[in-house]
Amino acid sequence: MFAIGQVVFSKCGRDKGAAFVVTAEEGEYIWLVDGKLRKYSAPKKKKIKHVQVTYHIDVGLADKIERNAYLVDADFIKALSAFNK
Repeated sequence: MFAIGQVVFSKCGRDKGAAFVVTAEEGEYIWLVDGKLRKYSAPKKKKIKHVQVTYHIDVGLADKIERNAYLVDADFIKALSAFNK
């Protein structure tokens, strides 16, 4: 249902309305990173029903995540800059 590198919005919790990038999917949970509050080294585990799906996938980030290439939090901040305005 979710793709690595897909942009989603939080629907509830203290991060309501914030944009995140999906880094992994595990059953009914997904792992989210935004580069600011949730770093790549410590992603947020959130239930699928608590996020709003978008159909935007950052192909560059998805490729790097799947290859376990070197990523920094600034990569996620840059990818989400259009969504956090």
